[in-house]
Amino acid sequence: MDVKKEIERLRKVIRHHDYQYYVLDQPEISDKEYDDLFKRLQALEEKHPDEVTPDSPTQRVGGEPVKGFKTVRHHRKMYSLDNTYTFDEIREWRDRLGKSLEENEKVEFVVELKIDGVSVNLMYENGSLSAGALRGDGEAGEDVTSNIRTIRAIPLNFFDGSRSRLEIRGEVFMSRGDFLAANKERLENEEPLFANPRNATAGALKTLDPKIVAKRRLLFYAHSLGECPAGEFVSQKDFLDKVKSWGLPVNLQTRLYPDLEGVIDFCRRWQEKRNTLDYEIDGIVIKVNALDQQKRLGVTQKSPRWAIAYKFPAQQATTKIRRIDVSVGRTGVLTPVAELDPVSCGGVTISHATLHNFDEIGRLGVHEGDKVLLERAGDVIPKVVKVLSRGPTEKKRASYVPGQCPSCGAGVVKEKEEEVAYRCVNPLCPAQVERRLVHFASRAAMDIEGMGEAVVQQLARDGHVKDVSDIYRLTKGDFLKLELFREKKAQNLYQGIQRSKQRPLSRFLFGLGIRHVGEKAALTLAQKFGTMDRLMQASLDELLSIHEVGEAIAASVYGFLHRKETAALIEKLKKAGLEMKEPPRHASSKLAGKIFVFTGELAGMTRPEAEDLVKSRGGEVTSSVSKKTSFVVVGDRPGSKYDKAVKLKVPVLDEEAFRKVVQEG
Repeated sequence: MDVKKEIERLRKVIRHHDYQYYVLDQPEISDKEYDDLFKRLQALEEKHPDEVTPDSPTQRVGGEPVKGFKTVRHHRKMYSLDNTYTFDEIREWRDRLGKSLEENEKVEFVVELKIDGVSVNLMYENGSLSAGALRGDGEAGEDVTSNIRTIRAIPLNFFDGSRSRLEIRGEVFMSRGDFLAANKERLENEEPLFANPRNATAGALKTLDPKIVAKRRLLFYAHSLGECPAGEFVSQKDFLDKVKSWGLPVNLQTRLYPDLEGVIDFCRRWQEKRNTLDYEIDGIVIKVNALDQQKRLGVTQKSPRWAIAYKFPAQQATTKIRRIDVSVGRTGVLTPVAELDPVSCGGVTISHATLHNFDEIGRLGVHEGDKVLLERAGDVIPKVVKVLSRGPTEKKRASYVPGQCPSCGAGVVKEKEEEVAYRCVNPLCPAQVERRLVHFASRAAMDIEGMGEAVVQQLARDGHVKDVSDIYRLTKGDFLKLELFREKKAQNLYQGIQRSKQRPLSRFLFGLGIRHVGEKAALTLAQKFGTMDRLMQASLDELLSIHEVGEAIAASVYGFLHRKETAALIEKLKKAGLEMKEPPRHASSKLAGKIFVFTGELAGMTRPEAEDLVKSRGGEVTSSVSKKTSFVVVGDRPGSKYDKAVKLKVPVLDEEAFRKVVQEG
């Protein structure tokens, strides 16, 4: 085999599939098949390091953390857009255009969805990506090339690389599904939640560790032109069509209209349909199509005259903060929570909103009794946007950070000065114990049905359970002593606890609540080591050698497993009969690479049991439906995921059909 030719062939094939996936939204192979191609290329390059080139797909995954970002100047200024909020204002803008052009001159308009992301400037030289920078002040921005290179939607080189220099502007963003998954993982790890997808994206692009950026699954759409060879493009539509053919993704909803009424109808339709997308948009961008007309219309100090943004009305509401409470999580993190006068916002009644951390209270300047503006977009967590009027309280920000844990009275500390989180120092804090027990019994962990927050509170406060091993010493008689328990309910909970002993190692690891270990990391570790005994014997170097496990996860797992308390806990759980084993994964199964989404209640198995079946046969389970979803499994009382599956023509399975697919797989 000619190694050099094989490496080039693999690179070409991978780039082709990146183009199909990100630009055309028409994937030709499964994620598993793509990963196999990638691993094949990676293995060849590891054996032949002299053949590695900077534009190889393997070089995206991120190198060592950078020491800091330098500022670079854009070759052409990046302007911001003037905003309009009504259709009449759009018409007024069109009238102003007419005064700067020839009388009766025809004007066409390109309309694009206004992605709520982060603007970036990409520089290509001789067809290869040479630099990527944030917008900054428009004249200059932070050089984030190392992070930009990790985004698979951005090609490292063009299919057509004959141009000496080409500057492309666009928006980096995160899908709603990936945002919810990222926040779910942060919630599991008791880390501060991202307020919205845009904040998560901005935080990723400004992190100094490219490996973190690579994990965020950021996306990109090209939308504007910077510096380019003279005469390269004749219109905005021509620009979008050409860069798409070269391999850069553009938004597929972009349209060209010969008059303003078509533009306004487009704005009206997407204002109603905005929440059907898997990413956030906050308006529509309207541009004069012809570049010659754009040049003649010119720019102001901050904005082009030939483009304008129509901003959608925000899903907002006003309410009053009754009080600010502090909750204690399972790792001791203290989180301020605002109790609100109940208010409807975005179709949902909201009575509580997280304030994320105490620094956020200071940034907003928010106090008890204040009237505040809430904002909610789609499924994003409601957030306090700003204070509208002050309440009667003069309470200062510092007083919201308790000197003692509100649950146990122990000390409160910041482990590191650069962290925003305050923690209770007492690992036996009742609130922490209760949260750990609830987490261990949760659906995504050991799936002990009936052991919710109210039951755990009674068991913990009556002294029945002090750690998760005590759950397995409980008898039906213990449950009958609890409030609202009768024979059948007590029997069901007891049987649920016994069934949980057979849960796979991945769910058990997740249930232990090891810091930084979410569902995905727990599954990776379980599949790698197979048993709890083998994992506990693993060295730090072994953990670090796993591709999906970074330094933070490895250090956290190693430290947790080498505590005396952990060894004692595992021994008690073994004696209780827990198996703590991961079933072998059938990588050759027909389900390998297939993506499943579940909605509704299944009759013959729990949701976690169904998900475990898929995962054990090489499939994947996600929480949101997209064109890439292979099957949506529907039980009783399905939610909106079923409607979206029908709309996108994703195959829908009832429980019987699902079992058949799994058996055949």
